[in-house]
Amino acid sequence: MHWQYQGKSLLRADGRTSVMGIVNITPDSFSDGGLAYSPEMAAQRATAMLADGADILDLGGESTRPGAKPVTADEEWRRVGPVLERLCHQTNQAILSIDTFKPEVAARAVAFGAQIVNDVTGLDPAGKMGEVVADSGASVVIMHMQGTPATMQIDPRYEDVVGEVLDFFERRLAFAESLGIGRKRIAIDPGIGFGKRLEHNIRLLQNIDRLRQLGCAVLIGTSRKRMIGELTGREIPERLAGSLASAIYAASQGAEIVRVHDAGPTADALKVWSALA
Repeated sequence: MHWQYQGKSLLRADGRTSVMGIVNITPDSFSDGGLAYSPEMAAQRATAMLADGADILDLGGESTRPGAKPVTADEEWRRVGPVLERLCHQTNQAILSIDTFKPEVAARAVAFGAQIVNDVTGLDPAGKMGEVVADSGASVVIMHMQGTPATMQIDPRYEDVVGEVLDFFERRLAFAESLGIGRKRIAIDPGIGFGKRLEHNIRLLQNIDRLRQLGCAVLIGTSRKRMIGELTGREIPERLAGSLASAIYAASQGAEIVRVHDAGPTADALKVWSALA
């Protein structure tokens, strides 16, 4: 399984599941909003994640938590641009991802040095993100979401969540390929917690093997999410153990990337599990 940027692999050479560290440069993200809100703090947090074992850094300037309020493209870039610039100068070997659904922000980030566009709207054909990714040569994460961040958790419903998510990816992969974006440039993310109830999230995680059959790398993001709280009864600051368990499970099912807040503990857990497995 490959995930490539301009012919070079974005995944670990040793085959172990890659760790994507979350750097939220926002005042209102559900788990760590405000912790890395200044460019200096965000860059320090990001470089610390790399030292702790993160393989990829995912920079976001707009929260996509349930009920999140939108921000303008200018405001989003004001948040992420200075951090991206610092990281490109300080860590020229780092793999950098921009977490945005705004084509103009993605285009600027890739021009600055980001290799990956992480799009929670999944290359919506109604927008211009597909063209930005195609023209820039960037790699992309296509995520599934039912509804929008403002509405997604109001009353999510599925007849067959796995089948419907697979159908969504088939359509979006066909659209991407029509633009010249091959599957080696694409990772797919089933969008745990994005328009899903607990039972939907569990079912998707239990079917990672079916997602992998689409021929793309699979990215899983469960870190500190509501499902971990529902399963453990823990509040957000106390969800590390549950998050680690879900990351190890995802890796055991073949997920190539896990997207996490706690890069060091996750990298350590994956090292030990991988050695034993």
